[in-house]
Formats: sequence, structure tokens, C-alpha cells
Amino acid sequence: MKKPKTGPYRESFRNGSISIVGRYAAGKKDGLWKYYLLNGRLKAIGRYSQGKFTGLWKWWRENGKLWQVGRFVDNRQVGLWKRYHATGKPYDVGRYVDGKRTGVWKIYDPKGKLTRTKTF
Repeated sequence: MKKPKTGPYRESFRNGSISIVGRYAAGKKDGLWKYYLLNGRLKAIGRYSQGKFTGLWKWWRENGKLWQVGRFVDNRQVGLWKRYHATGKPYDVGRYVDGKRTGVWKIYDPKGKLTRTKTF
């Protein structure tokens, strides 16, 4: 029987640059994980608990601008989430409850002007 992965984990792109850094505990992703783009910039950062997304996560675009940010509890999106246009201006903002969009979500154009709202 194969032993589950435990301890530090690293993965690299073909060019040798780092693509993933994290840690396994009893075969499941656990603790802080970082994902990188081929250009070396951070793509995503966040935590796992027993293989499930937990806490604050952030994702970035190849140009280094923030793409989205939000929280997880037990692998489900919760609370305030924000996504951004490639310009860095807000794309949409709203809340999740137990992995589902809820309430009023605000949607913006690439210049940051509120264009509409949507209720879930």
C-alpha cells in the first residue's frame, strides 16, 4: 500500500522555474500554497485544510494586477468577493453564502463605473 504524501511539495515548469509550492499532510493539501505563472509572478495564494480551500485566497493576472479575492470555509465561497478587470478597476463585487451568490452584486465597466446591479 502506498504511503500518503506528507511534507513540503514543489513543482516546476519545464524551464525550471517554480510553478507550485505547498505542503501535504496525510495525503491532502494543507497550509499555505502558492501558485506561480510561467513569467514568475504569483498566480494565486491561499490555504488548504485537509485538502479543502479555507480562508482568504487571492488570484492575479499575468500583468501582476489583482484578478479576484475572496474567502472559503470548508471548500465553499463565503462572504465578500471582489473581481477586477485587467485595468485593475473593479469588475464585480458581492457576497457568497455557502458557495452561492446572494444579495445585490454590483457590476462595473473597465473604467470602474457602476453599470448595473444584479440580485441573487
